[in-house]
This record gives sequence, C-alpha cells and structure tokens, in this order.
Amino acid sequence: MKVGTDGVLLGAWTPIENNPFSILDIGTGTGIIALMLAQRSNAEQIDALEIDEEAYEQAVDNFENSPWSDRLFCYHAGLDEFIDEPEQEYDIIVSNPPFYSEDYKSESSQRDLARFQDALPFEDLIEAADLLLSENGIFSVIIPYKEEERFIDLCAAVELFPIKITRVKGSHKTQIIRSLLAFKRFELPVLDANELVIEISRHEYTDEYVELVKDFYLKM
Repeated sequence: MKVGTDGVLLGAWTPIENNPFSILDIGTGTGIIALMLAQRSNAEQIDALEIDEEAYEQAVDNFENSPWSDRLFCYHAGLDEFIDEPEQEYDIIVSNPPFYSEDYKSESSQRDLARFQDALPFEDLIEAADLLLSENGIFSVIIPYKEEERFIDLCAAVELFPIKITRVKGSHKTQIIRSLLAFKRFELPVLDANELVIEISRHEYTDEYVELVKDFYLKM
C-alpha cells in the first residue's frame, strides 16, 4: 500500500516535546505514523489501532521488519472496541482519520458508500482522545482545512485546546487543503500557528517541507 503525504506530514510534525512514554496511533493503516514516531522518540510503548484486515496485516509486517519492533504493537479492532475497556492513558494520541467529504465522488457508488462507512466521525475520535489522553498528553491530527473550525469547537467542548496549528498548501498558487492540529488539556496564551507549502513546482519541494520530512526519505 502506498504512503500518503498526509501520514508523512503528521508523523513528522506531531509535537513530542513532552517526552512520551506511550503513544497511540488511531487508524494506523500500514503503520507509517507509528513507525515515524518510533524513529523520532524514545517512547517505550507505541500502540496502533486498525480495523481493516489487509491494512492491519501490512502494519504488523512493517512493525516486525522495523528496527523498533520491540516497541510497536498493532491491535486489529475498531475504536469503539478499544475504548470499551481502556487499560491505560497515552502521552501522544495521533490520528490521520479516514474522512468522508461530500465533494468526493468516484465512478463507483459502491466505493463511495464504502468510503462513507469507513469514515471515522470526529466526535468518536475526540471522545476517545479525551478518555485516553494523559494529563500532559498531546492529541494530534491532520484533517481537511474546511473542517478545522468545527474540529476545534468539538475539542473545546471536552476541554482539549489547540497548542499548534499548521495549514498546508500544495503550492504557493493553491488553496489551503489540510490542517495539522495539536491539542492539550490546558489552554496556552499564545497559539503557535503557521502555514506550510509543499511544492514550488512539480517534484520541486520547498525548503520548509524538505526540512520537516528529510529524515524519513532515502532521497530528499
């Protein structure tokens, strides 16, 4: 399965200044974000959650073949099952949630329906973060930019407050397409907000993007 830019961005961007002991990646897919956080941190426990069987099996293979296999574990379960009997709190909770956008339409109505059913409601994700996040924990996501305000409002309702926001554009000429958001349980007086542009032209990347992700590519 291919590696998506959203996952790479989130894995490289997620703040880890709280020196996490435990990390949870919700909807890990092939495990890319969990693997990147294993590379970036000294966290002793990195759990990943994936409901899709094929993706789960690939994540397990990727974890086992990585240098951090002793710290990585993948659960084959849905979020509702996982939070039914929570065993611990996590210092970092990260998610690149599968989302359904009303302007997404393929030529297959069956595929559209599957995408809609696979979508993880923001309310469920935020409820899980509120339940599982440690006192000094950081909750980090990448979502469509147009959903940013609603997501922040939903988090505020459970007293999770943004500490860092980066809005992502494909190029200088395009609109903002994604929001990288990080939250904590307490509100900061000064919010760290900025913008990131990925490309100058096709396959010519900006210095800011290269600096962010260069540790994770063989050639960058």
